[in-house]
Amino acid sequence: MSERQAPQGRDAYKIFRTLTTRWSDNDIYGHMNNVIHYSIFDTAVNGFLIENGALDMKGGQEVFLVVETGCRYYAEMAFPDVVTAGIRVARLGNSSVRYEIGLFRNDDEMATAEGFFVHVNIDRLSRRPLPFGNTVRGLLEPLLVPTNEIG
Repeated sequence: MSERQAPQGRDAYKIFRTLTTRWSDNDIYGHMNNVIHYSIFDTAVNGFLIENGALDMKGGQEVFLVVETGCRYYAEMAFPDVVTAGIRVARLGNSSVRYEIGLFRNDDEMATAEGFFVHVNIDRLSRRPLPFGNTVRGLLEPLLVPTNEIG
């Protein structure tokens, strides 16, 4: 079994998106259920892509599919916490990208949870991988950082 990594601080991430928790995010144990973390990852990254013209969910020829995910949990979150998602790119390939996301509770400086997911750029109709275009590559390259990779 590998040694557990310590959470990283906000300075380890390139961009940030703030989201609010919802009443329904809490589970019977009184904290945010683990599945919600993955939803926040998806919301943060896809919101960033949409706002920057890299993803048109309804009419775009290209879409992104998640092919791998993982998460480490360091502390609990619960409604009514405000969550800031820090985003960085750990690997950028021809048609795939590995995002790493740190979730920060309220004003905490250290991540409450850190996760990753891999997006593959595909043609909406054929469902086959496509190389990233200049718009997407230009958006993601500034987020690329050398990391020890979460997960």
